[in-house]
Amino acid sequence: MAKELGVGIIGCGNISTTYFSLAPLFKGLKVLACADINMDAARARAEEYKVKAQTIDELLANDELDVIVNLTIPDAHFPVSKRILEAGKHVYSEKPLVLTLEQGEELRRIAKEKGLAVGCAPDTFLGGAHQLARKFIDDGGIGRVTSGSCHVMSPGMEMWHPNPDFFFLPGGGPILDLGPYYVANLINLIGPVKRVGSMTSMASPTRTITSQPRNGEIIPVKTPTTIQALLEFVSGARITLTASWDVWSHRHANMELYGTEGSLYVPDPNFFGGTVEASGRDKDIKPLENWAHPFGIVNQESPNGSRANYRTAGLADMAASLIDGRDARCSLDRTLHGVDVMTSILKSGEEGRFIDLATTCTQPAALGIEEAQALLK
Repeated sequence: MAKELGVGIIGCGNISTTYFSLAPLFKGLKVLACADINMDAARARAEEYKVKAQTIDELLANDELDVIVNLTIPDAHFPVSKRILEAGKHVYSEKPLVLTLEQGEELRRIAKEKGLAVGCAPDTFLGGAHQLARKFIDDGGIGRVTSGSCHVMSPGMEMWHPNPDFFFLPGGGPILDLGPYYVANLINLIGPVKRVGSMTSMASPTRTITSQPRNGEIIPVKTPTTIQALLEFVSGARITLTASWDVWSHRHANMELYGTEGSLYVPDPNFFGGTVEASGRDKDIKPLENWAHPFGIVNQESPNGSRANYRTAGLADMAASLIDGRDARCSLDRTLHGVDVMTSILKSGEEGRFIDLATTCTQPAALGIEEAQALLK
């Protein structure tokens, strides 16, 4: 296979700028074209990033493209990814991959039939901080992981997003929108999940948009906005996960893992970097000695300060896996297991019972310093 894959992008909204701007950091990728149902949006991105603007049909028929990145809204992820596979191209999707396990199995069937690969964000678990946490666990730093807690909570999305409607409809909600970062990192750190149980609720049947340009508009809420879940892992670890858009403030840490020999404090899985802390049986919590992981180096300024941002790393790893003939870390098996975890959490909340997972997966291979450097130009 060629040492560089031609990349097309479908969906030219806000997230597309991340892929356009960060893809040049990585080997094996060359973004050549983009498409959107709104051709004005496609032409604007094409002009900004010096690529070709095409209709979706033209993009799917473009022989220069090997892999297409699906950046459409979550409800469109399945039909668009299906069309990409049927056109004979590899797929890399933004999260969530699909909204049901059945949709994911259909993508798996088509991909297998055509000999194609499917990958999916999030790839933040490949970040320097989370790979440091992975190394510490693998090296026995806290012994065997037995339990832990995760919290991702805020007042909601209607305060900053210009069109927040889809966040509050089926297929949205905090567990499918933010849960992928936490579930993917837990699979990275601990492995697959065995069963889940949860309680779900919503604080209000409507939301009032306070962002521009639709300030004051009232939108319906059709999906749970607070989810309190318990995940039992194949390893025996039991982790609580709270995801909510009904919380104005809190003091919970993003992720804490407790082991037989100590505790580990993992920064926000939504980002690549951050400080990892740990304690032993002495209860003395200290930062782990930082390492020179390339995906932990600050490379971006944001309104909330400097941060490391290497989104597209998962796509680059998928490209390398296709070129080298190995397993991709953001693979279909792992992302579909994540979908199974999240949809089962919602089902448990509806039915009031524990749900046994229908899928499983392996832990992704750790991404050490040398492996990460190999992905960069």
